[in-house]
Amino acid sequence: MTGKHKENYNENYLRYVRTQDPPTKHFKNCAAAFGVGGLICCIGQFFRYMLEFAGLSGDVLAGSVSVILIFFGCLLTGLGVYDRIGRYAGAGSIVPITGFANSVASPAIEFKTEGWIYGMAAKMFTVAGAIIVFGVFSGVLVGIIYSLI
Repeated sequence: MTGKHKENYNENYLRYVRTQDPPTKHFKNCAAAFGVGGLICCIGQFFRYMLEFAGLSGDVLAGSVSVILIFFGCLLTGLGVYDRIGRYAGAGSIVPITGFANSVASPAIEFKTEGWIYGMAAKMFTVAGAIIVFGVFSGVLVGIIYSLI
């Protein structure tokens, strides 16, 4: 195929794909992402208020709320509920800390049948590994800069 014919073929194919593809509902998707992401954050704020009322404060309070949200993110992933939330809310379920817990727990659950080491432990960090590596690297870099200043 020459360049002109190939270009025309690609345009025809793309035109066909656009006719078969349902239109994207941008406003609905954004509203669902905003609503679900906000709801997750409100639930986190509720836990914060309850733990603050129980007497926790400072770093202990922040760490406890994070652990609770991570636990519920992993629990809902294991029960298959978080996948349904993600299909409905899209990015709204990914952004909060529960989305990070889901991204670590999902591959671990999926590859559990391959064993503890090669399945769960190795696949657990396929999605979140880069985030963890760059997070640790950034923390070390900031710590070095802070100690030099």
